[in-house]
Amino acid sequence: MSLMVKIPETNENPYGVIAVRIDTAKVAKLLQTLAPYNDGSTFLLEENGDQLLSSSGKEPASQLDEAIKREVLTNKAKSGSFLFDWNQTTYTVAFGTMSRVGADWTYVTASPISTITKPVVFISQLVLTLSIAMLLLAFVLSWLASRRIYSPIAQLVNLLTGKTGLAALRKEQNDDFKIIEKEWLHLTRESITLQNKLEEQLPHLKEGFLLQLVQGYLYSYSEQSLLERMRNFGWSVDHKQYAMLYIQLSGFENLEGRFSSGDEGLVTFAAANITKELASSRFDQAEVLNFHDLSIGILIILSEEIEKPEIIKTFSQELAQGIHHTLKMYVSVTIGNLAMSIVHVPSRFEEAMQASSRRRFESRNQIIDLESLDELEKENHEIHYPFALERAIIQAIRMGQNEEAKQLIQAFMEELLERGAKVIDIQQGNLQLLGSILHAIRLANLDPNRIFKSANLYEQLMQIGDPQKMIAWFHDKVVSPCMVELESRSDAEVKKTVETAMIYLQNNYMKEISLDSCADYAGTNTVALSKAFKQVSGKNFIDYLTELRIEKAKELLRDTDMKINDIAEKAGYQPSYFNRIFKKQEDITPSRYRELNRNE
Repeated sequence: MSLMVKIPETNENPYGVIAVRIDTAKVAKLLQTLAPYNDGSTFLLEENGDQLLSSSGKEPASQLDEAIKREVLTNKAKSGSFLFDWNQTTYTVAFGTMSRVGADWTYVTASPISTITKPVVFISQLVLTLSIAMLLLAFVLSWLASRRIYSPIAQLVNLLTGKTGLAALRKEQNDDFKIIEKEWLHLTRESITLQNKLEEQLPHLKEGFLLQLVQGYLYSYSEQSLLERMRNFGWSVDHKQYAMLYIQLSGFENLEGRFSSGDEGLVTFAAANITKELASSRFDQAEVLNFHDLSIGILIILSEEIEKPEIIKTFSQELAQGIHHTLKMYVSVTIGNLAMSIVHVPSRFEEAMQASSRRRFESRNQIIDLESLDELEKENHEIHYPFALERAIIQAIRMGQNEEAKQLIQAFMEELLERGAKVIDIQQGNLQLLGSILHAIRLANLDPNRIFKSANLYEQLMQIGDPQKMIAWFHDKVVSPCMVELESRSDAEVKKTVETAMIYLQNNYMKEISLDSCADYAGTNTVALSKAFKQVSGKNFIDYLTELRIEKAKELLRDTDMKINDIAEKAGYQPSYFNRIFKKQEDITPSRYRELNRNE
């Protein structure tokens, strides 16, 4: 291809021409830069509509170029763009006009829309794919995060409701937070209820712990364990020492009219309340133990700095006076030795209980301090044991004399108390009497275990601290059961004697029998046998023998043809006397009796 340019260009009569030969292939490559796509077409048109150059570098023009050229020429616009469909492909066509070397050229570019949009579609697909992937990733992460977030909630729900309860609750509502709220409120109410119950039971728990402590049931615990448990109960136990007091009430029998038998627990409760009130006003830490048997214990926690707690003696005196003034009972307070360690409290309390038996059986308040107990022991009180009264009591029991035995026991107790005996002396004297009674019972071939139903009489007696109660106990628990056993034994012997006599009469009724002969056979006397017959059968001896003989005679009258005189002899009667006695007993004669029974 060549370009021709006139010289000069504007002159109608040029004097020369410049001819430029153009490499068609290079121009075609240059045209391709106008539409940087492999598909499509780019070409130049002359003013007359002929195709000057094409990006394909081929001649003649392709069918696509011809179709686009016709569409461009039909448009008659100098520049513009439009969409052009060709062979099921849409092309975007752009054209414009440019002036070159004295002529107007039209350039036309056509590119498939699919080629133009291909990068955009790829990027869109890539973005869409990445978006979907990110959404999926976000969904998975959200699911995992929700699982991790819900995991503690699920554990909390399971913990609050349990697997069985959870299924039932989820049937009612699916909101776990409402389930948690419901269960939390329920647990809160339960917690408040339990807290209130714990506060109500805490005093009883403390009292139970102290009872176990002072009675030695916590011996296996170490010092630190016991102190820790006491701290948990609210006591201050660091650098402390402990004092034990044992209080014994007496004179309950003097309260008749105000209290009745069986109200000992009520009296002890009242005394314990008085003790608690006085102790709380005197000491920062003092706990009262109610034993419900007219005895009370007090544990006082003191600072280690107190060497001689005179305040305890003063408190003991005030306590004894207060209880006596209110309840009209006598009070014995035993002050135990101080315990520097909590593990020594049980032994100190045991010492105080044992020392309380050293008090005197006197109608007055008494204070016993173990520190001065040695001086008390030096006092010489000779105790006289009433052996004569002991023998009289045993004899009264043997003779079945209940009231006399009771009076003798009363005298026995008075003689023991006569010389200011101590409680331990009275207890030992009563134990000696009990042992002698049990020995006498065994000598009488009686079984004490059966009589007293295997009860530990010695232990029961040791639990009694009041003289009048001891007397009543001896009468109700020892003497009376012995009397009942002796009476039942006497009844058995009487029955045996009467049975022996009856057997003798049944075998010898046809002979001449007297009360003397029957008594000799039974091994007793006539008076005893007559009394025994009346006691056992409700009939005297003669009446029983008469009824026996008449019954035998009636059998012979009914069942045999023996003569009446012979029957009379068989029944042990003379014939003349038999008719009279038979009619007296049966209201008819023997012959008439036989007639009536045979007609039947």
